[in-house]
Amino acid sequence: MADETIEEIPAEEVAEEEEEEEVEEEVELSVLDALKEVIKKALVHGGLKKGLHECAKALDQREARLCFLARNCENEEYKKTNPPLCAEVEVEVVIVDDGKDLGAYCGLAKLDDDGAVKKAVRTSCAVITDFGEETRALGVLNDYLQKQKEGGAEE
Repeated sequence: MADETIEEIPAEEVAEEEEEEEVEEEVELSVLDALKEVIKKALVHGGLKKGLHECAKALDQREARLCFLARNCENEEYKKTNPPLCAEVEVEVVIVDDGKDLGAYCGLAKLDDDGAVKKAVRTSCAVITDFGEETRALGVLNDYLQKQKEGGAEE
């Protein structure tokens, strides 16, 4: 034990390394990753509603804060019901490319040993009623929605 030397690292160097890691994470967060994280946080905090009935109910009760619709939705009820309800309640609508992806984001999927999606249940509609906590991902998503709103207003 007397032969071992303990190398002390100054706290300043540790703090600098942590700051560098945080900066790298900020650059790498895409809108899709932010979307996944926001949905996951809402799911954990019990603020995620899935399916036409739950979504329509949340929109009707004005509890919804953000709505997701699958672009490849085949059911006409979703297309006729949700966009007008969202417009009436002034809730932003995010279009997701695939219903199976939306289902996987909402936790309706079986995962394999590596954590990859093995089988996902298709979901055409989901609504967030409670974001759970303010995260950087929520900020990224809100910035994206604001840019979309401003871009749509000009056209």
